[in-house]
Amino acid sequence: MCGIVGYIGHNNVNFLINKLSKLEYRGYDSSGFANLKNGKIEVHKSLGAITNLIQKTDKEKRINCALAHTRWATHGKPSEINAHPHISKDKNFALVHNGIIENFNELKNKFNLNVVSE
Repeated sequence: MCGIVGYIGHNNVNFLINKLSKLEYRGYDSSGFANLKNGKIEVHKSLGAITNLIQKTDKEKRINCALAHTRWATHGKPSEINAHPHISKDKNFALVHNGIIENFNELKNKFNLNVVSE
């Protein structure tokens, strides 16, 4: 089971990561979040526990719209590229999911996602 947090408001990254941390209850292999900044999607990811994401992120950075995820891999090797959120190569959207997506390859190709299936 993975943990997903969506956020809309006026706060900082630390607020978002605190909420994500409440969902971390076993050995997750990665975590990450995507946020909007000046109309562009920024993605921040890290392998291992959420503490690794915290170390890579400016916790005081202001956010107003974000999507965060902790991953416990059932498919695909633990890697930063497989960490969520996934982002389209044109950076028009980011997504997270919970569970197995049967039509993964079709969606990867249709939306030009930067994800590996190994």
